[in-house]
Amino acid sequence: MKISIINGPNLNLLGRRERKIYGDMTFESFFQKLKAEFSDIDLEYFQSNVEGELVSFVQQAGKSSDGIILNAAGYTHTSVVLADAVGSIDTPVIEVHISNILAREKYRHTSLIAPWCRGSLFGFGLNGYILALHAFVNRFVTK
Repeated sequence: MKISIINGPNLNLLGRRERKIYGDMTFESFFQKLKAEFSDIDLEYFQSNVEGELVSFVQQAGKSSDGIILNAAGYTHTSVVLADAVGSIDTPVIEVHISNILAREKYRHTSLIAPWCRGSLFGFGLNGYILALHAFVNRFVTK
């Protein structure tokens, strides 16, 4: 099984930015833990601050992966083109957010990608990625 984890803008700053919200671990360190814990899964990771690069990677992963975990960050609330990319693939997508987007600013309460996702996880910190992986492993999410 191959799962692609795709992170959007500013998530390259995890461990340094807004630690009260996002914690103090870098995603690269966390990804190494994921690879060790889920060693039977082919995990790939991509992060970009550029909307078009995220769209292209979603399209690519839609052809090559069995599932996608997507944290679109700020593009969750603004990017019609990223939502369209998620809606155009058959590969199941789980939306993940580290913070509880419903407990934050009102503009963060709307997810443009959620209607195209099999499920959404938010407010569980980095553990949301683990929960999403368990959903794929336990076949709670299928094509």
